[in-house]
Amino acid sequence: MIAVLVVEDDFRVAKVHVDFTHRVDGFTVTATARTAAEARAILATTPIDLVLLDTFLPDESGLDLLRDLTVDAIMLTAASDAATVRTAYARGALNFLVKPFTAEQLGERLSAYKHYRSVLSGDRTLTQDEIDRCWRLLHDADRPAAPKGQSAVTVRLVSTALRHAPGPRTAAEIADELGISRATAQRYLAALARDGTAEMRLRYGATGRPEHRYRWLAPS
Repeated sequence: MIAVLVVEDDFRVAKVHVDFTHRVDGFTVTATARTAAEARAILATTPIDLVLLDTFLPDESGLDLLRDLTVDAIMLTAASDAATVRTAYARGALNFLVKPFTAEQLGERLSAYKHYRSVLSGDRTLTQDEIDRCWRLLHDADRPAAPKGQSAVTVRLVSTALRHAPGPRTAAEIADELGISRATAQRYLAALARDGTAEMRLRYGATGRPEHRYRWLAPS
């Protein structure tokens, strides 16, 4: 379970953020703070994995608190000027969501963060491909729901079929399962591989002709 600290000076807004966060599987709000001082005190005594941080706090800027954090943080703020965004990212924010936002928008970013953490779990050495995939997974929700020219419905169907497959699948196998053309399945599977959600490997058969096989990578 990912432990979250919500830092928000407006208690009504904080309550909304807590509710939105609890809707996402794998997250729990361990504490809330209305000031930077309260947040520092909580962080000194309570295990926290992720801080959802406002910029405007009564005692100091959330950006100053961000600079001192040793845990991950996502900014939830009404500030959207370029200087604030640059400073937030420079000081370590993993994402930036402008108020007002929906439960779905926050949920998408939290889910992406969970996937990002899963790749970085443990102390093993990562390959460059895995490091690149971490960044893509972290910002998965920043992209449109489906690439231009693709159907969001088909994206979900292909993703679900691959995610629940017992092993690697070819485009032909996915196409047969979903009742779509092989070319369509190939196009959508290739898009999943490009964004790091799936992995594509070549398998050479008896004829020597390579066969593309896809395996789901993002956690379910």
